[in-house]
Amino acid sequence: MYSIGLDISKSTINVYVPCNNLDLVIDNNIQAIKQLYSKLKKLYKKDIDKLIFIYEPTGNYSSALKSFCANKNIKCFIINPKQSSNFAKALGNKTKTDKIDARMLSSAISLANKKDIKIPVINILYEELQELMIYKSLIIKQKTQCMNHLESKQYNNSTYLVNKLRKKIEILQKEEEEILEKIKTLLKTDNKLYESFLNLQTIKRVGEKIAIELLLHFIKYSDANKKQIVSLAGLEPVHRESGSSYKTKSRISKSGSVSCRSALFMAVFSYKQLNLQFVEFYERLEKQGKPTNVIKVALMRKLLVVAHSLYKNNEIYDESKYSNENTI
Repeated sequence: MYSIGLDISKSTINVYVPCNNLDLVIDNNIQAIKQLYSKLKKLYKKDIDKLIFIYEPTGNYSSALKSFCANKNIKCFIINPKQSSNFAKALGNKTKTDKIDARMLSSAISLANKKDIKIPVINILYEELQELMIYKSLIIKQKTQCMNHLESKQYNNSTYLVNKLRKKIEILQKEEEEILEKIKTLLKTDNKLYESFLNLQTIKRVGEKIAIELLLHFIKYSDANKKQIVSLAGLEPVHRESGSSYKTKSRISKSGSVSCRSALFMAVFSYKQLNLQFVEFYERLEKQGKPTNVIKVALMRKLLVVAHSLYKNNEIYDESKYSNENTI
């Protein structure tokens, strides 16, 4: 195996090629990546199929590289940014530059299990849904800013600005609804996916917006089991203890999907509106003296596990099946 480290930024990619100890900088586009691959062919010749590209997923910035690797059947180790950051610290890298990061990523092949090294798969429907969700989040952010600004102006008798802000909020609200309809239309193109979308909504407090966020999380990590899907949402508990002198309170890792955690938080915010098993779970932990925040995180985990089970088994929510004994 020959590991090629690629540190991706918005406009460029720093590349470290172990053969001849080369440090390269290329443009972040398909044409430049093609030229890089041609250069690698000349360097590695018959061993070209043994190459492994190692890089961190950076959303849209890494999409060109991912697409190229999928089309050319290039094996990749797409490393978690937190994992690579910890690895850099372990190497003693006190200076952080794109060149050093590319070299570090090349060395990070030592962290990869066999199952971590694979050819990327492009799910066109998922990619389009993800883009729409990112745009919807942008709209929501703009709408929130306008609403906050409107609240401050209402006490200053600024009639002109108040009217402008109200109109802007109305436009953004309409655009958000249009994006949501577009997402639902896309989901309908895949019968199984749309059925999963409807199944998730059989859980109380899981409406269309929350169901979409959960569905995208499950599609992205389609092979994940119950424990892994919780970890990938950043909801697994983290304990730190060393001897008898160092011990911290348990907390969640927050190293996974922010949008998934936000959706789950909204779902459990009014816990009494959830299904009976979730309400009973909340109240049982409350009687045990658990803090409110701890209970809500546990409830988020439980809801995620149940939703994931519905997705995996193509089922609707059944109060008798998904009892407290069968979920975390």
